[in-house]
Amino acid sequence: MAVQSGVYRGVSAEERVAERRARLMEATLEVWADPARRTTMTAVCAEAGLTERYFYESFSGLDEALRAVLDAVADEIEQTTTAAAAAAGDDPIVRTQASMVAFVDLIAGDPRKGRVAIVEAGAMPELRQRRTELLRHFAHRTAEEAREWLQLPERSSTEDELAGLLFIGGMAELITAWLDGAIEAGPADIVEAAAHAFLRLYG
Repeated sequence: MAVQSGVYRGVSAEERVAERRARLMEATLEVWADPARRTTMTAVCAEAGLTERYFYESFSGLDEALRAVLDAVADEIEQTTTAAAAAAGDDPIVRTQASMVAFVDLIAGDPRKGRVAIVEAGAMPELRQRRTELLRHFAHRTAEEAREWLQLPERSSTEDELAGLLFIGGMAELITAWLDGAIEAGPADIVEAAAHAFLRLYG
């Protein structure tokens, strides 16, 4: 149609596609994070207020939409924590604290993101491998940051990587318990526990 290929009310076809994709991403996050709802393409489309035709405009299927949301959350976590650490200065303890605060604030501000990335993705066979890859990526980044921030000349890279896996695995379980209400803790308690664990593992 002519409207599809041109400008309509000052909005280009590319911008309309991007806006619909953003709506579908938000709808996928909303549906997927709600344990009372089944995560289906029909539910996502209904939440977004779009037909399946527009779903297939952006995604080949539900798995691709779920992976896109998972990757978007992971990217946001990495960018947010990295920026917070960089803005905190050179003191390694201050940088660690700032990174943890940024992460916990992100999850506390929108628990859906923590739930889909840490809890729900692990329960879906089609996404379990991607979740594992992302957790290992964050473990590697943790090891890199520890070497950069704490200057650990006497430790091997293997020791650093092992500590990174222990830290990220522990954080995933801690956030899962927090989101499930299995522990009575506020954001400040989570930050303190995370920063303490990081510094002890690399101390």
